[in-house]
Amino acid sequence: METISDAQWDVICRRAGADFLYGVSSMGIYCRPGCPSPRPNRRNVRCFPDVAAAEAAGFRACRRCDPKGERAALGRSVVADACAAIDRSETIPALEALARRAGYSKFHFLRLFRDHTGLTPRAYAEGIRARRLQAALAGGTRVVDAVAGSGYGSESRVYEDPGRLLGMTPGAARRGGAGETIRTASADCGFGRLLIGATERGVCFIGFAEPDAALLADLHRRFPHATLVQDDRTLGEILRTVLDFLAEPSAGLSLPLDLRGTAFQLRVWEALRQIPIGQTRTYSEVAAALGAPRAVRAVARSCATNPVAIAVPCHRVVGRSGSLTGYRWGIPQKRALLDREGASLAGKARR
Repeated sequence: METISDAQWDVICRRAGADFLYGVSSMGIYCRPGCPSPRPNRRNVRCFPDVAAAEAAGFRACRRCDPKGERAALGRSVVADACAAIDRSETIPALEALARRAGYSKFHFLRLFRDHTGLTPRAYAEGIRARRLQAALAGGTRVVDAVAGSGYGSESRVYEDPGRLLGMTPGAARRGGAGETIRTASADCGFGRLLIGATERGVCFIGFAEPDAALLADLHRRFPHATLVQDDRTLGEILRTVLDFLAEPSAGLSLPLDLRGTAFQLRVWEALRQIPIGQTRTYSEVAAALGAPRAVRAVARSCATNPVAIAVPCHRVVGRSGSLTGYRWGIPQKRALLDREGASLAGKARR
């Protein structure tokens, strides 16, 4: 007599996510359906709705997939403590010191930290220093004082690659974007109004489905002291490219971009640009592709702060069950974009 349904067995064989647990009677353990352990013999498998039911039946939790979440919780606590230690430190702590503080080997601690944050401890610490520097510069502190106060040994360290640290030169960051000119262009599209903003380096903002005033306010919030200049003629070709893509997504969209974010955000946005038209990925799949399977929330936050809708297709990222979770421009717009891309590809295949 079968103890599980064909649908449940299929999920276990595919190691897919699901809202049930399964126990293996020959081993006395229970697992998540996505457990990487070898596939069990079907006749030894029983399914349970939750942890309590599995343990009431005499099964113990698998150590590999951690169905109770105890190891994951411990890992989060260890990484949170390490992050707090890095935040408090005026210099970048050595990996050996952080691992010793956590009670792990360097290798184990490094993997744990990377799984939960998507970054190495050093990259995380560099991000902390960069944020301190950015905050000091935005507050009007002289560049030399801001650099010293943020833990950089000299200004040359900052000027070596200002784009990686700040997205702009220290002087521009100190002025809050003052001195930069962002040209804008707007038009009607199938989703309402569309606004594009571009610097000399490339497109830095794409927003849609809101009134012009709201779109301009969003752009201004991102670049509070930049000069915004409406210039439909200069941006005419870029505007037409975006409009053409919205009308016929199968043609693809390639634009020069000026993306500014943390090292992790830039990695996420680049990963999103690799998702083919007509396909979707879950947040956990994007995190896994980055080598940071536990950084699902960080991936979601990076999607939420994506400044160039459509060009960086965060609408192609969905929930674990395929559900259309939060989207800056609205769930109906997300659904419509995906439907259009799917229909466009289907039409292209028939031609």
